Amino acid sequence: MSGFSVGVIGAGAVGQSVAALLVQERWCDRVLIAARTEASAAGLITDLEDMREILQSSIRAEIAKVAEMRTADAIVVCPRASFTNTATSDIRMAGLTANAPLIRSLAQELAGFGGHVIVVTNPVDVLARVFAATAGSAGRVYGIGSSTDSARYRLALATHYRVPVGAVSGLVIGEHGDRAVICASTTTVNGRPVKVPLEYVRAQLSARPRQINAGIGRTRYGPAGAVLGALRKILGLSDGVEVLSVNHRGVWLGIPLRFTAGRPTVTLPALDLDEQRQFTAAQVKVATAYQQTLQGEAAC
Repeated sequence: MSGFSVGVIGAGAVGQSVAALLVQERWCDRVLIAARTEASAAGLITDLEDMREILQSSIRAEIAKVAEMRTADAIVVCPRASFTNTATSDIRMAGLTANAPLIRSLAQELAGFGGHVIVVTNPVDVLARVFAATAGSAGRVYGIGSSTDSARYRLALATHYRVPVGAVSGLVIGEHGDRAVICASTTTVNGRPVKVPLEYVRAQLSARPRQINAGIGRTRYGPAGAVLGALRKILGLSDGVEVLSVNHRGVWLGIPLRFTAGRPTVTLPALDLDEQRQFTAAQVKVATAYQQTLQGEAAC
């Protein structure tokens, strides 16, 4: 299947990685790039052209203004405001004040957009809601974050139990941050319930992004892979489950969605009492953070 066009807003680590993956996807016809500066967009396009020629890809990569992306089937929103994050805890939420105005401004340019939107910029749960509320397209806006957490969770358990990752079935939902909810009560290894080493797992969920950032500056390929997996399902190219940030009872959180021919169905797992308490705490935290963005907007 071919003919889809995807816009990518942001030419940083994630934007570059998403664009490079899309150039290799046969279902994608055009990749539209918008960046903070025209030089950044032009540089990325030139690099992608080299890649296209080497791989003999027919996919076109073009510079586009944000408003011109209304013709796209989907838009990936992954810019980052210029700021120095000095937080040592709740690191993703620390970007709220800087990134919220940026995401709101982009959403205003794309108000009424009828395609799908995937938000990657952190804190993603709050900013997906900001984008949806501003652009007026709540039913088609998804946030990427908990899908990456779920992958890291399965990797950690596979290492702990010395089994292939495919033998592990388990999810991380809620906030993409310190209030992430590990669904230990429904996790299985080789189809059987296991006792999840929660302290070890939480340490791994925290350590992996820190190790990436320390080594190469920014996480890029994990989130980019999560974007690609989500795009395939959102556009109806493949079926399956993705944990994406969507509207759940008025608050945007990581929720498992089963996609069938592009249509999502909520498949929230059964939670034990402690997991439900954690999930409620995540809802309160993210809702409070969203109210903070409204107060910041009003103060401007």
